[in-house]
Amino acid sequence: MSGVWVFKNNGVFEGKHVGSRKKVLVYLPTGEVVSSYHFLEQLLTGLGWERYYGGDPDLFQFHKHSSIDLISLPREFSKFNSVYMYDVVIKNPNIFHVKDI
Repeated sequence: MSGVWVFKNNGVFEGKHVGSRKKVLVYLPTGEVVSSYHFLEQLLTGLGWERYYGGDPDLFQFHKHSSIDLISLPREFSKFNSVYMYDVVIKNPNIFHVKDI
């Protein structure tokens, strides 16, 4: 694990990330950074994904008829972090990539 581990007086170790970088989702065919849900929705729609409206109102979701996969993203793009980015990457291999900036 990267970072610094601090031993506290109560016997608990706490991890502190040193120099953690911001991550972005990159659309590989064009090299463009996904900077909004509007852009991501256009890309996913072109790949056969459709908006899913039956789920949690706090989530922005997509599904494909050809699979059981569901992509669930936080409603606010500002909360779109690497965990969600990797979910998009795993369900769309060779199309997206997560990159440190």
